[in-house]
Amino acid sequence: MTHQHHSSAPGAPAAADELSLVQKASLTSGAGDFVTRAAGAVPAVSLSDGPHGLRLPKERGDGGQVDLHSAAPATCFPPAVALGSSWDPQLAGRVGAAIAAEARAHGVHVVLGPGINIKRSPLCGRNFEYFSEDPLVTAELGGAMVRGLQEAGVGAALKHYAANNQETDRMRVSADIDERPLREIYLRAFERIVRRDRPWSVMAAYNALNGVPLSENHRLLTDILRTEWGFDGVVMSDWGAVRDRVAALRAGLDLQMPGTGGRTDAEVVAAVESGELDAEALDRSAVRLARFAHRATAAEGTGAVEVSYEAHHELARAAAERCIVLLKNDGGLLPLAPDSGTVAVIGEMARTPRFQGAGSSQVTPTQLDVPLNCLREAADGTDVTFAAGYAMPGVDAEGVEDLVGEAERLAARSDTVLLFLGLPAQDESEGFDRDHIDLPEAQVHLLERVVAANPRTVVVLSNGGVVRTAPWHERVPALVEGWLLGQGGGAALACVLFGSVNPSGRLAETIPLRLEDSPSHLSFPGEEGHVRYGEGVFVGYRGYDARRSEVAFPFGHGLSYTTFTYSGLTVLPGTDGSRLDLRVRVTNTGQRAGREVVQIYSRGPAGSRVARPERELRGFASVELAPGEEAEVRVSVDRSDLAHYSEREAKWRVEGGVHHFEAAASSRDIRLTVPVTLDGDPSRILLTGRHTLAEWLEHPVGGPLLGDAFARGRAATGGSGGALADPVMRRFLAGIPLDVIADFPQSSVGPEDVITLSAKVAAEAAGGEPRTDDDE
Repeated sequence: MTHQHHSSAPGAPAAADELSLVQKASLTSGAGDFVTRAAGAVPAVSLSDGPHGLRLPKERGDGGQVDLHSAAPATCFPPAVALGSSWDPQLAGRVGAAIAAEARAHGVHVVLGPGINIKRSPLCGRNFEYFSEDPLVTAELGGAMVRGLQEAGVGAALKHYAANNQETDRMRVSADIDERPLREIYLRAFERIVRRDRPWSVMAAYNALNGVPLSENHRLLTDILRTEWGFDGVVMSDWGAVRDRVAALRAGLDLQMPGTGGRTDAEVVAAVESGELDAEALDRSAVRLARFAHRATAAEGTGAVEVSYEAHHELARAAAERCIVLLKNDGGLLPLAPDSGTVAVIGEMARTPRFQGAGSSQVTPTQLDVPLNCLREAADGTDVTFAAGYAMPGVDAEGVEDLVGEAERLAARSDTVLLFLGLPAQDESEGFDRDHIDLPEAQVHLLERVVAANPRTVVVLSNGGVVRTAPWHERVPALVEGWLLGQGGGAALACVLFGSVNPSGRLAETIPLRLEDSPSHLSFPGEEGHVRYGEGVFVGYRGYDARRSEVAFPFGHGLSYTTFTYSGLTVLPGTDGSRLDLRVRVTNTGQRAGREVVQIYSRGPAGSRVARPERELRGFASVELAPGEEAEVRVSVDRSDLAHYSEREAKWRVEGGVHHFEAAASSRDIRLTVPVTLDGDPSRILLTGRHTLAEWLEHPVGGPLLGDAFARGRAATGGSGGALADPVMRRFLAGIPLDVIADFPQSSVGPEDVITLSAKVAAEAAGGEPRTDDDE
């Protein structure tokens, strides 16, 4: 991975020092909707929505931008829901660089993205803007996009920090999360990207975390983001998120967006003058904002940027090809041969495609590949006919049965049917969550009629959030997940369906059999201003696997028009002991060239004292192979990635024991497994009498000391093996604090021994500063 390190922009602190109190306060809010304020030698910074393409106002003016649909043309690349299924960080980096080029051509300094929130529930209306249910996939794809943007001279605004996992009551709801799932699931991608890729800015989310609004959350914005992770950029608010400007500045939020016409600037000035706000807090933000502005505008003097929108369209098309996931292909129905006879294309979405989500990320494309047109171009002599089958929302619904009947008759007289189904924009958008994960009822009715008329039916889906495919997917031989593919998606689908492109996408989220199977189902979206993340770390496939739930299609799943075998998995320690190097040989055993995504999972030691998922993704890599070709795939796993977060010790800990590493084609298609014994991290907990017998015995220092003490006690009294030798009694005593056991008359260890043992643990414990539970 590329590591970026950004030093302070020259002159930024000096530029901030020269500003008056009023000017410093003015820096901390926008001059308009999408531009920051200039002051003294500090330039203004232009911002734009753009996780998958720029949303540019037709007339920038002062940066104001209100109408979500009044955007000037820009390349619409596949949104994150699709790009995540590419499992291709290099591709994400290329997309980021292309967006940066268009941004520079339009005078945009910072792109508001990528969004890297975790897909906690399939109901989240904004899931199309996010990559995955897994933090590693999210970090690798999101981090690559950050690098692609910033290496091309345009800043990224990593969002939405943090735990912004629903749209319901999104501006007020408190996400109530225990520390371990917060660290392992919801902060993990942010941490990896901040430490490794150094984004210029981070956007604080609307919601609260454990009762504290993110815009006023000192622990998240300062203690964790800056102190722990070393973030040196600017924290900006989501648009309209700040309710108390002074509290937000004090917490570490530098920039309120959009501007308030000077109203909250005056509040900051008054707070400094009255002593309510420490002037140093404002000074720190002013320096960071000056550095941010100089960094963001540094590329302005390097000359005009020429953009080839045709080349960017080709990139959008190539990216879409890599994002398509072949879920099912019974009997090798796909790809269609050029001489496939008659092909019926059914479904209005083939003629009126959905290619992006609705809301602040909406892009006006420079051009649009329509699937129906592209299929006709790719057919190469095959007769392609069309029937709408259903009407899109907002269109006169009269004659729906006539549409279904026409489609049914066309299907019956055709050799193969390509049935385009999906979610209309009204069903999923920023601003609201879905109530269900079903396809529209009219589409399911159409599917049943079409399949009955022609079993050779391929279903092609267009959706930003997961849709339920059960039970109907059992009745169709082929199923293609097309997500939202951006402006080049139509041509990409045609290439995959007719076989000029071999699909290689993999699911970055699980497709459940039922909504009720989702691990978050019983606590989403919460009530009375709070949502409890009751599933803990068991998000997505971690939860489905832990409960042994059957799923429609598992995380990581995706078929190819060829086949691959795995062999020779080895795991070797890195030279410095900080990582493990895994190698596996992959062979293309089919008749077509193809790309395989090798996924590496690990399973923790048996008998773990913490609740652990069945398996967790630790790394992945892809390889492109010709028929019969074999290659070695290498994946490195940092030892630290095997750690869980100990809430009691407030640190990451690797458990000692046998860890199993798996080379897999999905989370439920494990090809090879190798056990590896790892030493655990020493405990930092200082044991006291309040810790249980089990905790004492498991402690690397306390356990041997206590065992010796019991042995000496028995020897002194002439006793036999004692309670510890009896497995039933040992289990009975395991959960009892040691000071209670010490008070038993027959105990081999007395109260004074507990004091002595605790002191010895404090003296001998290794692994950093000792810690007691009282420190929590």
